[in-house]
Amino acid sequence: MQLMDVLEKRRAVRSFAARPIERPVIDRLISAAIQAPSAMNLQPWAFAVLLDPKRIDDCAERAKQYLMDHFGDTGLEPSARSLLDKPEFAIFYHAPGLVLVMATSSASQAMEDCCLAAENLMLAARDEGVGTCWIGFARPWLNLPATKCELGLPESCQVVAPLVLGYPDKWPEPHGRRPPEIHWLG
Repeated sequence: MQLMDVLEKRRAVRSFAARPIERPVIDRLISAAIQAPSAMNLQPWAFAVLLDPKRIDDCAERAKQYLMDHFGDTGLEPSARSLLDKPEFAIFYHAPGLVLVMATSSASQAMEDCCLAAENLMLAARDEGVGTCWIGFARPWLNLPATKCELGLPESCQVVAPLVLGYPDKWPEPHGRRPPEIHWLG
């Protein structure tokens, strides 16, 4: 695909085919992710990958329960509660893959740099025919010390971008975009 095609056709995918993601695909996506710019070229990112759908579903259920039990402390919009209350709602959408983009530093731009890496990964995934969705809901649970210990994540890392991925059942239709608000200066 051409770059503009990838940009225009990338969509949040929340319904996946029961087809595994192969490690070489993940390797290519992470190789694309690390091409992102970073402040002072610090490259303050690390990646964790989970490709076991049963374990992903277990993590989704536990993250959901944590959010429901601690909703007032999460900073989530009140409207999110209605989604979490649905018994059928799975935070990770039964995806066959989960990639965590983590900040390895508390440097002032580390979180933003990780966001850039995550966007590169999502665009590369679209180019490969792999769907992704950024699951911000999962961050509070993933960043708990107990969760990090259980999953084997470095305690010093901060999960910035939990990304589910898989081959879509079908690509979602575009939602369209509002015209940009532009302030021409000078």
